[in-house]
Amino acid sequence: MLLKAKGISKSFGPKEVLRSVDLEIDEDDRIALVGPNGAGKSTLLKILTGVMRPDTGELTVRAQRIEYLPQFHEYENGTVEEIFEDAYEPATQARLRELEALMTSIVERPNLDLDGIANEYARLQEELAARRNYQVDEKKRTALERVGMSDRSGDDRIAELSGGETTRVMLARGLMEAETAELLILDEPTSHLDIESVESLEDYLLGFKGAVLVVSHDRYFLDRVAKEVWDLENGIVNRYSGNYTAFVAKKELEVAKQRIAYHKNKVERDRLLKIAEEQHLRSRYASTHKTRLKMMNRLEDIQAPPERKEVKIRLQEAAKSGKNFLWAKGLIVKRTGRTVLDGIDLELMVGDKLGVFGPNGSGKTTLLKALIKELGHEGELWVSPASKIGYFEQDHDGLDNRLTAEQQLLQTMGEDEQKKARAMLARLLLTDEQVIIPISKLSGGERAKVALALLTSEKRNLLLLDEPTNYLDLESREAVESALVEYAGTMILVTHDRYLLDSVCNMVAELREGKLRVFNGTYSEMKGAVAPSEFIAEANLYRVLSGFTDWTTKKKYKPGDKVAIAPMEMEKYQWLLDAGKIKRAGGTELKKVKRTF
Repeated sequence: MLLKAKGISKSFGPKEVLRSVDLEIDEDDRIALVGPNGAGKSTLLKILTGVMRPDTGELTVRAQRIEYLPQFHEYENGTVEEIFEDAYEPATQARLRELEALMTSIVERPNLDLDGIANEYARLQEELAARRNYQVDEKKRTALERVGMSDRSGDDRIAELSGGETTRVMLARGLMEAETAELLILDEPTSHLDIESVESLEDYLLGFKGAVLVVSHDRYFLDRVAKEVWDLENGIVNRYSGNYTAFVAKKELEVAKQRIAYHKNKVERDRLLKIAEEQHLRSRYASTHKTRLKMMNRLEDIQAPPERKEVKIRLQEAAKSGKNFLWAKGLIVKRTGRTVLDGIDLELMVGDKLGVFGPNGSGKTTLLKALIKELGHEGELWVSPASKIGYFEQDHDGLDNRLTAEQQLLQTMGEDEQKKARAMLARLLLTDEQVIIPISKLSGGERAKVALALLTSEKRNLLLLDEPTNYLDLESREAVESALVEYAGTMILVTHDRYLLDSVCNMVAELREGKLRVFNGTYSEMKGAVAPSEFIAEANLYRVLSGFTDWTTKKKYKPGDKVAIAPMEMEKYQWLLDAGKIKRAGGTELKKVKRTF
């Protein structure tokens, strides 16, 4: 056991974030911590690492060294090289700081052996410098390369880097320090990383010798890295064995079972209460009805599963016109004298959904801006004059930070559409204060939802989307995916989310060194990988009362047959129940179920 938490609770004002949480991390554990935005994931990590104190509970730490990489970093000054200073031999660095403190206190402590301290200080500095020359500098280079920052100079100042670049530098430093750690805790390490860097991080973690606890919204990443999932919801942590895909299936099954048990429990309670009331009415002075009440009170009080509000997104499609939608030949775009796009050839037909990925800085956003003619270009470019373009900007620059979310929508929809605008924001779970405060005060995820609301406010037949799932939690990402899958229009989707590429796009393209390589198929097919699109679930058995054909499998069922239906498939088969074609038979069996996103 490396770390153990017992009865951990934490509140911020009236909001109880953690409620009597019990956890344990053992050697070689690979744990993913998931939950909605605002559920308290970062709070829990800070408590486990000692950065924050819980209100109640005990924390036992046996790990000699824990490396914690928080989501946000506070470095504002210094250079990239100085950021890595503390990463060189942390034990030696700590001893040097102790010696420096002793030398500065010589006046208050005249009996100190100043010569001995000075000699040790000089020796440690020489050893550190020698190790840096041939060992640590190479590690630093590898760490920066792993997060896509190998082109950065050590003299670059942190204040001049973007937020994403700073995050990647800090991640590189943390991975370098983690080599001797027994437990590595990462909070959103995949943010701002391109696919190549995420895959490099996955390989690093798979080879890491200690335990790992990670928060991430990248499902591909969690499927590769995690062997156990901690689900934080309503202040409670539930543990599930397996990766993220297995967790989704198990949780859906668990919720379905709990809902059925709650319904049965309620029916039985209502039945006993009704009998007791009828007995009391018939024999007002007798006590026979009390027996039924006692029976009811002895029943286990099963609670309904918590009802979680779902993000609902519906993209409206404008009328189509013609077969071709977009065509580019030899497209060249230069920015500040540098050729970013060098001879791009691209053709999109009506209904095509193209996913574009590539290293950070390769020109993906430049490509989108060129297609909407916001940037000048050389070569040929034609976009259908019948196109109604919807453009989602990665950093939401199209939003006016001075306006509220409601005011932003009303600018597009018209001032008399307040009720409709409020309803649209509510479907994205933006309500109350979030709707009436300036956009500048919203979180990154909330700003992304405002931008999505703008996208859904008008009918479009060509969507250009630049990282639409950035800042969103897992559930919101799945809602965006469902909306994009259902959207029948044409689309270019720039994303580092491999699940999104696999579930939405019928063609993908890699942009690298100014060239665009297009592939007809999914990202996994392009890479020769098998997408984690299926999982094993426990399915309920139903008896067929009237024959029918399952057109998804082409299988015909006749009366008396049994059909296995997993809880997550129930919506697809509900019509059979409503039509009286099947009836619950009792019993379950395991079956392979396809993911719907």
